[in-house]
Amino acid sequence: MLGPVEVRQDGQRAAFSGAKLHTVLAALLLAREEVVSDDRLCRLLWGWAPPATVSAQLYTYISRLRKILGDGVLIDRRPPGYAMCIGNASFDLNEFETLALDGREALVNEDYEKAGELLREALTRWNGQPFANATEYLADAEAPRLVEARAATLEHRIAADLALGRHEQVTGELTGLVAEFPLRERIRCQLMTALCRSGRQADAIHLYHHGRAVLADELGVNPGEELQATYRALLEGTLDRQPPAARTVRTGARTRPSAPPAGTPAMLPPDTVDFTGREPELELVCRALTPDGQGPGRPRRVLVTGMAGLGKTALAVHAAHRCQRHFPDGQLYADLRAPDGTPRHPARVLRRLLRALGPAEDVPAADDQDQLVRLYRERTRGRQLLIVLDNASGAAQLGPLLPNTPEPAVLVTGRTALPTVAGAHTVALAPLEPGDSLELLAAAAGPARVAAAPCAASAIVEHCAGLPLALRIIGTRIAARPHSTPDRIARRLADPATRLRELHSGDLDVHTSLLPSWRALEAEVRAAFPALAGLGPRPFPAAAAAAALDLPEPEAERLLEALADAALLEVSGADEWGQPCYLFHPLVRLFALSLDERAPAPGAAAARPEHNRRLTPRP
Repeated sequence: MLGPVEVRQDGQRAAFSGAKLHTVLAALLLAREEVVSDDRLCRLLWGWAPPATVSAQLYTYISRLRKILGDGVLIDRRPPGYAMCIGNASFDLNEFETLALDGREALVNEDYEKAGELLREALTRWNGQPFANATEYLADAEAPRLVEARAATLEHRIAADLALGRHEQVTGELTGLVAEFPLRERIRCQLMTALCRSGRQADAIHLYHHGRAVLADELGVNPGEELQATYRALLEGTLDRQPPAARTVRTGARTRPSAPPAGTPAMLPPDTVDFTGREPELELVCRALTPDGQGPGRPRRVLVTGMAGLGKTALAVHAAHRCQRHFPDGQLYADLRAPDGTPRHPARVLRRLLRALGPAEDVPAADDQDQLVRLYRERTRGRQLLIVLDNASGAAQLGPLLPNTPEPAVLVTGRTALPTVAGAHTVALAPLEPGDSLELLAAAAGPARVAAAPCAASAIVEHCAGLPLALRIIGTRIAARPHSTPDRIARRLADPATRLRELHSGDLDVHTSLLPSWRALEAEVRAAFPALAGLGPRPFPAAAAAAALDLPEPEAERLLEALADAALLEVSGADEWGQPCYLFHPLVRLFALSLDERAPAPGAAAARPEHNRRLTPRP
């Protein structure tokens, strides 16, 4: 079955054809002499639209198989289905699994020669795509686990080869495997190792950043611990000195941290390896989440707020990992924003969390939100859980996701304060200070690259204006281009008119990160946004906004407050008459100006042009 389903006798292929006949044979073989019910055979043959003559057709297929396979293979009728015994016949899947298991054991015992031989022999049992000539229903149900087993066996075989110093021989094969399995992080780690040990560090760095972009684009996740650790070792120059296979085996089989009890959810994304700064905020979040952070019987709720790109998710995930030991019943995580920036429906989020909390079959099939909320609160009641709700958009979305007992702790991130999280510790993030910004840039780009160009690094920090997302984007670009100097990127960032276009790397993009906040605004607020950016980079009162918009001052102040609520504008002190002043973050201002091609150039003097008097909502 490790390829097209077929039967061979004395080296000759048995003559039988038809996807449905192949499907019945494969289903019986996969059951390993256990009964396969008529209902399962029916679903594997016809999906959810069986014919009226199901019983008769099944009987026909079984009769044909008995005739083809002969007396050495028995197919018995055992209600409610059929069972097959292959006797002395061999079965490629059994052979593959036996050889692969023996090979993994040899790898664990660091007998790399034997491991390589066994795993290579296991892989010879493959002859193409599993179930290639069976029905799509069987292929969809069974092929993914077999493909996964083959990929894992390939990883183990390559680990043995790397341990034996065969990095140059496996580089070409690994390159093809990364293209075949772009989301398999271990294969990417192995290619990075092979490249590094072949003297191709720049290619290894590029491979990491490409993988990071693919993971974010396809799955919306950061690289896992193994891939991040490989990258860190590459930057530190220790990757080629560490025995790759031994590291893989020990990480995977010997020194793995003790696993949580079965059924304990562990949904946190990987921690950020180079998390930088935010120590006061991190301490406040961790203190509020720990059991002593609130009085007895009071719920533990923490809300992290700030504009897009300030690192709310990174802080929340880092704090959650640091506090993990306080939550023995597990950690839940949900991103409440879809990849296109729209809020996810609470019912969809609840179903995902419920599947992590208990038996999936007990989760209602229908999106009955009241029933889902009731089950969610039953499953979280009394449990020491940490629930991280990322990118919350509003009270209607967040309310159903909050437990109704004090034992679970909840950590929420959002761009504005949310009234639903009553009594929460609110941690408002501000842009990073220059020192922390420089440290983050060095962590992303490599300390040596930043230290070699201090003037360029200072200019980059200034242009990024303390926004962690922007700093990480530029750091990633510097790291991915070892032959390009930071001075060149600093010069490209110096032009405000093109700065936002430079703040892009793979799936990371400052402009894209700000778009959801802008799209969520009411039409009149969206229309006013570019015109207000034309007031310049300094703080301005509502009176100046009213003049720029040709509106009464109370109406202008209402628009300003809406922008402040959306984290697109900051309240910055008061003027000489005690009226509040407002301020754009430099990159938000460039974003606003980019939305209106008629707005004044970023370097132009702030004035109220005639075309800003009438505001037409942009589509």
